[in-house]
Amino acid sequence: MQEPAADDGKYVCIYNTTRERFVATRAKVADGYFSRLVGLLGTSRSWARPGKGLWIVPSHGVHTIGMLYALDLIFLNHHNVVVEVEEHVRPFRISKVSFKAESVLELPVHTVFRTETRVGDQLEISPVRAHDPAVLTWICGRPLGPLATRLPEESGDEIAPEPPR
Repeated sequence: MQEPAADDGKYVCIYNTTRERFVATRAKVADGYFSRLVGLLGTSRSWARPGKGLWIVPSHGVHTIGMLYALDLIFLNHHNVVVEVEEHVRPFRISKVSFKAESVLELPVHTVFRTETRVGDQLEISPVRAHDPAVLTWICGRPLGPLATRLPEESGDEIAPEPPR
């Protein structure tokens, strides 16, 4: 299946300015009733690659009922400051409900660990400007420098298998 173009929906890039790391380089925005209701339902584990994400606005919490894989969750306030973090939320679970949160990021499992994102971190969310890593010199309005020389999808990190139940 071919990757959708940046104009086939709203996509954003999420950069942790506190840790100087990219959290997601291509996160879809779910800001309408239907897109928030459906979320990631119907996606397979192949969706859960580093760099991907779903930003649900507004939201105080999510569920993974009907999901086929685990997720990491980052809860953000209206200033995009991390107010809660939940790692490895398994399928058929309900997340915390945070009334401090205005939105929730659904990310591939291990993203929080890999990016060292913590409560209190400031995230910068900006529109995706380009999505072809072969021609990028800038992403999210930031130059690719020594702290961000490899984008998450270029790192070759494999998704860890689900632990046996």
